[in-house]
Amino acid sequence: MLRRGISGVERLAPADVVIIVDVFSFTTCVDVALSRGVTVLPYQWNDESAVRYARDLNANLAGPSNHHEGKYSLSPSSRIHAPKGLRLVLPSPNGSSLAFAAMSRGVVVLAGCLRNASAVAAGARQRAKRNVVVPAGER
Repeated sequence: MLRRGISGVERLAPADVVIIVDVFSFTTCVDVALSRGVTVLPYQWNDESAVRYARDLNANLAGPSNHHEGKYSLSPSSRIHAPKGLRLVLPSPNGSSLAFAAMSRGVVVLAGCLRNASAVAAGARQRAKRNVVVPAGER
């Protein structure tokens, strides 16, 4: 079943697994981070609540893609040298917001991108009978 954006997340009742696809930033960042042993914690807003959320979870907070003050951003390349064990709150208005909303509903969330499409498809088949694919983008 294919749903788009937040309406896809809002109609999750029949799904066991939600696959968020936001290939240009969020899900590619997740894939790169996981390959480095980094834990990604999606968050919906990049504001003061994200700062508190990161602090409460003992995690670093990523900045926007053009953010040069912090070490990590929405750019996948900012994770290439991330240390194993890093916990990173990754806020974004698209993929991360959808992942956060889906996780809040208690379903398994997978981050699909061009780098991991086969693995995500296999993982979804193993985990559930009913999957929902939610494409993200400019909200």
